[in-house]
Amino acid sequence: MPEGSRPSRVSEEFREILAEEIPRLKDPRIGFVTVVGVTVTPDLRRARVLYTTLGDERARRGTAAALRSARGHLRQLIGRQVRMKVLPDLEFEEDETIETAVRIESV
Repeated sequence: MPEGSRPSRVSEEFREILAEEIPRLKDPRIGFVTVVGVTVTPDLRRARVLYTTLGDERARRGTAAALRSARGHLRQLIGRQVRMKVLPDLEFEEDETIETAVRIESV
C-alpha cells in the first residue's frame, strides 16, 4: 500500500485510536495488549488489527476472546472519531512474530 494512500492513512488513524482505547476496556480478560498495526483493505470494508499480548496460552486466549466481544464497542468508538461512510469490520489477529523469533533464537 503506497504511503499516503487513503487505506494507509485510515490504518494509521485506526491504530492510534485502538492503541488508546483497548487499555480502557473494562473486561478483566484483557491483559497487556500492544496494537502492532492495522491493515485496512483497499475498499475500506475490513480492518485487520495485529496485536501482541503477554501471558501464557490461557491468558492469550482470554484476551483474544475479549477483543472479539469488544469489536462492536471499539467500532463505535472509531466511528465517533473518524468520519467515514462505512466503518470497516474489525478482525483481531495476534502477531506471533516475537514469539517465533524467541523460539528460533532458543534453537
